[in-house]
Amino acid sequence: MQKVIHYERGLEKFKPLRNIVTYDDFDRGFNGWLDLTPNFVNDDYRHYPSEVDLASWAPSMISAAPMRFAATHGSMEGTYSLKLNTKPVASRYEEKPADGSMGVALKRLSNFDPNMRYIQIEAFYAYTPQQDRLGFGEEDLRAFGFYFDLQDHEYRWMPGVRYVNSVNGELTKKWQYWKVADGVTKKDWCYGREDGWQRPGVDNLWYGRRHADGSADAFQWVPGGEQDLLYNESPDKLNWLYFRLLIDFQRREYVELQSMDRTFDLRGLTPTLVAPYKSITNLINPIFFVETDTNRSVNLFLDSVVYSTE
Repeated sequence: MQKVIHYERGLEKFKPLRNIVTYDDFDRGFNGWLDLTPNFVNDDYRHYPSEVDLASWAPSMISAAPMRFAATHGSMEGTYSLKLNTKPVASRYEEKPADGSMGVALKRLSNFDPNMRYIQIEAFYAYTPQQDRLGFGEEDLRAFGFYFDLQDHEYRWMPGVRYVNSVNGELTKKWQYWKVADGVTKKDWCYGREDGWQRPGVDNLWYGRRHADGSADAFQWVPGGEQDLLYNESPDKLNWLYFRLLIDFQRREYVELQSMDRTFDLRGLTPTLVAPYKSITNLINPIFFVETDTNRSVNLFLDSVVYSTE
């Protein structure tokens, strides 16, 4: 018997590894992607106290990308995309993120292949501020990015990348990778609380000190990572961009980042390794996020996402 493998035409625009674990086209719904919420485990279903209110992040939604003047934009292929958005509130970059200033969406998965060497995420995405005022609005989006929340039998680790678009209204346009700077303490990480429950290297997107030049405890600059992404002439014009991040799962190292037509060699760079948490061995959660730089809602649209392994 001859085995014939047939892939959907939509996969032609991606570069998956040998095993396609999930192919999520949001014309077919949420596909298991959901909002990031805190652990509601205390009395009256209250969540753990935290320096950042994780229950404040704006919800993700299936969207046809309606715009004030462009009517329904649709997605890159089809009608719907997954839309991450923020509330219209922001702190200065050097301060901890304001409650509601981020949008986060993840898919809760686990590792099923003990011999897996590489993991990879791909997506076509677009970003824009809310079309609620005059002007280009490009500087109103602070950052967006992607990371894996992983735990193997030895460590919890979060390899990811972050595009710093704007810092306090000044366009920056550089990529960072997730790694905690040397010497960062739990007190540094948790905004001065020595009894903070989170460990340096976990939940980098909202923990750790940030600095006025765009650097931070939680992120390091990608070498040669300056990139002027495609942003059109007004907030109602969406352009779809390609994103790919490849991770060496066995070595716990970065391999490469592709953004549009550029590929950044990340070999030799490593994320931060943290002692494992209870009950989450074999965790593999892919996570996208977006953050506003001003008191204006901003959006990240995901047309489709492919997670593959080899």
